[in-house]
This record gives sequence, C-alpha cells and structure tokens, in this order.
Amino acid sequence: MSDAPPVRTALYDEHVTLEANLVDFHGFELPIWYSNIRDEHLATRSTAGLFDVSHMGSFKFSGPEVRSWLESLSTQRVTAIAPERCAYTHFLDEDGFLIDDMIFAVVNEEEILGVPNASMIEVMWTWFTERLPEDGSIVLENLSEATAIVALQGPKAKAILDEAMGEGQHVPRFKWRALTENKLGVTGWIQGTGYTGEAGYEIFIPNADAPALWRALVSSGATPVGLGARDTLRLEKGYLLSGVDFCSPSLNGDAFLARDSWETNVPFGLDLDHEFVGKHRVVGHDDSDARWWGIRYTEKGPLPRPGKEVQSVDGASIGRLTSGAPAPSLDNTGIGLGYLSGVSEGDEVLIVASPRKSVRAVVVRPPFY
Repeated sequence: MSDAPPVRTALYDEHVTLEANLVDFHGFELPIWYSNIRDEHLATRSTAGLFDVSHMGSFKFSGPEVRSWLESLSTQRVTAIAPERCAYTHFLDEDGFLIDDMIFAVVNEEEILGVPNASMIEVMWTWFTERLPEDGSIVLENLSEATAIVALQGPKAKAILDEAMGEGQHVPRFKWRALTENKLGVTGWIQGTGYTGEAGYEIFIPNADAPALWRALVSSGATPVGLGARDTLRLEKGYLLSGVDFCSPSLNGDAFLARDSWETNVPFGLDLDHEFVGKHRVVGHDDSDARWWGIRYTEKGPLPRPGKEVQSVDGASIGRLTSGAPAPSLDNTGIGLGYLSGVSEGDEVLIVASPRKSVRAVVVRPPFY
C-alpha cells in the first residue's frame, strides 16, 4: 500500500466549497456525500445528479486493425460496434478470470476510447501493453492524468446540459461525439453512458476546463452527488463493481470473487461468436455452478451487507453477498447481489444478516428498479 497522499482531482476545490465529506477512495480524495446519501440518490432519480468521476481512467487505442485487436482480448464483439457507438465489455486473464470491465467508444475505424476502473488503471495499462502487436501497428495512450470526467445523470440531464452549455451537445444513449462550440468554450467529448441506470452523460474534458463546467451544471440545476449514492444507484440497477463483485486472482483478492463473465450473469457485453482470451472458462460451466443473482428482502431485519452468507430455506449454505444495502428508491427495502448456487428467479432464501437473525428474501434478476 502506498504512503503517498491521495490524489486530488481537478474538482477538489469545488468539493471543498460545497462542504463535501471527502474520503480516500482508491488513492483519490473524493466526496462520499455532500448532504446525505438518500437525498442525493433520490435527486438523481427524480431530477439529475452530478458526479466527479475523474478517478476513472481514460485510454486511447489507435491503429488500422484496432477493432479486431481489441476484440481478440475482450468478451464483446468489437467489430460489430459501429463508429460513434459505445459498448460494454469484460477482459479476462489467461485462466478465464475477470480482470476488469470497461465501457468503450468506437470513435472511428482506427480509434477507440476506453474507461478502465480507477483501481485498475495501472493493471490494465500493463495488460494491454503486453499484448500490443510487435510491429507497432496498435498505439496505446494513457489520457487519465490529463482528463477530468463529469457524469450528469437523471431525467432532467438534457435540459440541464442545454442550459449550461447551450443546445447542440446532447448525445443519445450509448453514443459518442466530440464536443462542439459551446457557451463555456470547453473541449473534449461526451458519451451517453453512466453508472446509475438513468439517462445522461459522461463528459470528458481537460482538467483546466472541469471547474467551469461543474459550476455551470450546478447553477443549471444539477445536484452534486458523492460516492455513497453512486454505489446505491448502481446497486439498484444490478451493475458490477470492480474489486467488490469481482477481482482477478492475480491481484491477491478474495478467492470467492474470482469469477468469469458467465458467472457474473450480466446480460450484455458477452458474445461467444468470436475467440477471446479466457473464453475456455466461460463456456465450461454447467447449471450447478454459482452465478451472480439479486436478492430482495421480503421481511424486515438487519440490512444485507457484503460478505453475508446466503442459505436455502432448509439452512444449507448456497453462497454469499458481494454487495448489499437499503434501496432508497424502494422505500429502503434491503437488496443485495451475490454468487449463489442452485437457485432460480423467485426462489426464497435466507440472508444470515447477524449471528442471531436470518432474514427471508427472494431471488431476483436485476435490475431491482
């Protein structure tokens, strides 16, 4: 573990001005909340939340065969993604275990932009670099330190974006485009992507442009949101969290979290009609193997938390939770995600929430909301 102080993003002063509760998150000093998790969560669902996600990475891949090259490494059929579209993918190690997941944008036939997770920037940089063609036909660039990322998420995101930047910057769901001339004079690109399940955007700009964009979006009605609500928002939608819901064995994480794309049960990003690193493990399962399922409490009790054991109704251990929390959008009903064996949607299970209390729950296929 590094003794270096946490990195401050280009928006650090904005967070201080808003009296955010700042924490060290994977080596970055970021707000966990500004007011409270519940209010920020509900504001994102009802209006629009604003997130500093500059801790996430930004890679640029380029070359005449870049789509075929990336396809050989990823679970997604990259060559089927048209230019100016975004997609989701997994990257597996040689043994078939999930290293990282990533949203990427196909800018054109020879350029792709990708967003590795915050704690995985160095890991994925090394992993990609080791697999570059020896002839230099693919170039990899790390734009992470120079790039700030702001996420605007919620049903009023477009109206707020138009107010802050002027009309003309909107991009549809899972599409990419370069920012054009705008009221703020900021440059970069915008994607119709995000981690909340709401309509909205992720905006990539040079660090120097980030404070002006942030202030304009707040002034136009966006609610600043911290890491706490970011987690509950993604949990309600059933999105994987790197290092929490999966972790490569090479990183010396919890062996229970060493999983592949089949086990994560994610309904997108996996295309078996092409060859990719680690595919042999993905296709080697049977129905008895554990998969990632959601659980929803059907009675009150101690809240579901990561690491809690899940049992069948007759008391047999069938897995454990990797994520869990009360769901603000569902009247704080307890929800969780975890790897469970031998279950189907609708099955009743028990969550061993404390040494003295097991809580009844039902198996569901996310999203919860």
